[in-house]
Amino acid sequence: MNVRQLAAETLEPLLRHQGSLNAIMPAAVTRCPERDRGLLRQLCYGTMRDITQLNLITAKLLKHPFKPADFDIRALLLVGIYQLRSLRVPAHAAINETVEAAHGLNKSWSAKVINGVLRSYQRQQESLEQMVEKSEAGRYNHPEWFIGKVKNNWPDHWQLIIDGNNDDEAPLTLRVNQRRISRDEFLAMLDKEGIGASATPFSSHGVILNEPFDVVSLPGYSDGLFSVQDEAAQLSGELLDLQPGQRVLDACAAPGGKLCHILEQEPNLAHVDAVELEERRCARIHDNLQRLQLEATLHIADASSDAWWSGEAYDRILLDAPCSATGVIRRNPDIKYLRKGEDIAAQADIQLKILQNLWRMLAPGGKLLYATCSIFPQENERLIKRFLTQQSDAQHLPLSAEWGVSRPYGRQLFPQPQGHDGFYYALLTKTANQAVSE
Repeated sequence: MNVRQLAAETLEPLLRHQGSLNAIMPAAVTRCPERDRGLLRQLCYGTMRDITQLNLITAKLLKHPFKPADFDIRALLLVGIYQLRSLRVPAHAAINETVEAAHGLNKSWSAKVINGVLRSYQRQQESLEQMVEKSEAGRYNHPEWFIGKVKNNWPDHWQLIIDGNNDDEAPLTLRVNQRRISRDEFLAMLDKEGIGASATPFSSHGVILNEPFDVVSLPGYSDGLFSVQDEAAQLSGELLDLQPGQRVLDACAAPGGKLCHILEQEPNLAHVDAVELEERRCARIHDNLQRLQLEATLHIADASSDAWWSGEAYDRILLDAPCSATGVIRRNPDIKYLRKGEDIAAQADIQLKILQNLWRMLAPGGKLLYATCSIFPQENERLIKRFLTQQSDAQHLPLSAEWGVSRPYGRQLFPQPQGHDGFYYALLTKTANQAVSE
């Protein structure tokens, strides 16, 4: 298996705006020899991280753009230039392997094109890189719409956000299962194995590893002593203020990290429901529950509908709303390419519809925690403001915390170097004199 060919086949659907790296990569990895899996991930994630710059370069070098039927060759060329720019692979080997991959894609006619463009890049590299730096999109390695929007929304923070998105060394963060072991005990266990780690500054259950590690090989994985979860996402469990005997709903629950954290934090909840729209993503929820030896009732359903609801109100609701995911771009660099500016308003409308539906299910005096991994106010504080103007029985509860930036509604976190991802939280309560809507 030519790993450049496999990388091109993996990236081709993304260039067509189909799927995502998270969805496509697992199948690609299984096709790849174990020795080359690290290179495959590097080629795919690196190419998508730099795709704004790579597209500028290929547009300059190509006489004519590739036809849609040849997006696999376009992907292969992007992979080839990425190698020459960013990897330590000898140039001759990178070019030869990339040209050979064109034959593997059954498009031998393109081998000459690939070879010519890659060698042209070698000769013109200095001037091409100067050309990239002259455009704002190239200089910041983001689409123009994104740069403009983030500058407008966050004039004091936009550079931090852009730099965070371009970071290719996001830390590996774990959440310790406090039902099984304390964080101090887990850190001592890692230390005994010679694995460097430290406690997260904001989550009381988090651990950051000093270096990337195969989590399956870490002590305690099979026993359910920990899960992989970013520190920002871990904050939801504490913000919910869980108490024994409560009925809890986790809406839009996949892959199940926050759901499992809820169950770990309060073992004496009366009942926990989880709703997830996509059946394929429910397998991850089941796997996590089984490994951690936890139980919840899972509904494969639309959170904007009540067809799955028993009619009995919840004391706590976590709405981890589907969003642009613009706070986790460093982990999912294809988002820079897949998202468009017009997507944000459409996404906000979906979020508001789900929030309005779930509000009916919240008991008087109950709390709903709204969360996204977005950095755009349109999906966050502005949406909460819209909701509060429409819902007379909804009250915003300010969050007092050391993390993030306080906003008129909720708190916003930005991606931090060697720290947490971008995230947003807002906590709402239903005034006690209101009944659940029929």
